Amino acid sequence: MKFLANENFPYPSIKMLRDNGLEVYSIGEEPIGISDEVVLNRAVLEELIILTFDRDYGELLFKYRLDPPPAVVYFWNKGKASTEASTMLLELLQNHYLVVQDMFTVISEDGIRQRKLR
Repeated sequence: MKFLANENFPYPSIKMLRDNGLEVYSIGEEPIGISDEVVLNRAVLEELIILTFDRDYGELLFKYRLDPPPAVVYFWNKGKASTEASTMLLELLQNHYLVVQDMFTVISEDGIRQRKLR
């Protein structure tokens, strides 16, 4: 699995994911000001799973029916620590009962919800 962290995804979480052997590209390390549609297109073309705190991806995928990437992991809130998102994602990936691929996954304080992308 390869990931594309949206520009709002905290760098300490990106570093923690990379330190755990995951391949993570970051929009925040590239020129700022890329639209959500451009991020989505890149994720589709490069087969990257989007990591984001931006709920607009749900609207783009389900309301406007844009081509889906391999998956989206949407974090409902940023939490208290800048590495909280990476900790939650690592726990999600270790859960053998949940599949990330082809899913729009919402991680919140209340738990995990998923919806098929295709």
